[in-house]
Amino acid sequence: MGFKKLLASLGAGGASVETVLADPNVVPGGVVHGEVRIEGGKVEQEIRGLSVGLQARVEVEGEDGEYHQDIKFHKQQIADGFEVKPGAVHTVSFGMEIPWETPITHFLGQHLTGMSVGVFTELDIARAVDSTDLDPVNVHPLPAQGAILDAFGQLGFGFKSADLERGHVRGTRQRLPFYQEIEFRAPSQYPRLNEVELTFVADSNEMDVVLEMDKKGGLFSEGSDSYRLFQVPLSGFENTDWAAYLHQWLTEVGNRRGWFCPAARRHRAPAGAHNPAA
Repeated sequence: MGFKKLLASLGAGGASVETVLADPNVVPGGVVHGEVRIEGGKVEQEIRGLSVGLQARVEVEGEDGEYHQDIKFHKQQIADGFEVKPGAVHTVSFGMEIPWETPITHFLGQHLTGMSVGVFTELDIARAVDSTDLDPVNVHPLPAQGAILDAFGQLGFGFKSADLERGHVRGTRQRLPFYQEIEFRAPSQYPRLNEVELTFVADSNEMDVVLEMDKKGGLFSEGSDSYRLFQVPLSGFENTDWAAYLHQWLTEVGNRRGWFCPAARRHRAPAGAHNPAA
């Protein structure tokens, strides 16, 4: 999908830009390829720089309540200064690396409600208003992330929503100024449990997985037995039965707090499975 936008100051005879992604589908740590095509207008213009990057719509808590803000969280310059002659065409190809912490926008071919992430194109134009454009991108989960998401589905959890929240999750490797929460509705086998919230924070080797259920006492409250943080390697995650692992934790916590029936069936992870740090 491409977008065109008038770039000259006050829109008077200026150049136009069209950004086309070779494939809008990508995973964290991958590369998105594309081309920026700048077509000169009626006047000559000096371009001081051309950049592409990633932008996300993030929820922010302010003094007057919650609001949404577009945050640019990655930027890569793909061209230095150049001039665009009237009617001339200037084309710049690029390959942009996607940060490992980039939030997931799609799973099993479906868009996650609430997610808005795109590739922006930014031209720094001399004697004119800096201009930007946005091209949606589809971020699919890493195989290790997909395994955790699949495990929730195997246990009967249903996807509820996803959002991005400004702030930091303590104890994780987080570097971005926001984090993603994926919320699941609990099935009937977990009575009195409304939902479970899931957060991934990945790097090139492994990822932190943050789980919280029956949210009480504040988000990501330390010391709560309804909160769990563990690490999953991006390679070797297949050695664990994640549905069994999650079920064991949910039932143990639920039984300690008197949420679940004592007769709730327990599943234990197989011997030799990866033992995440709680």
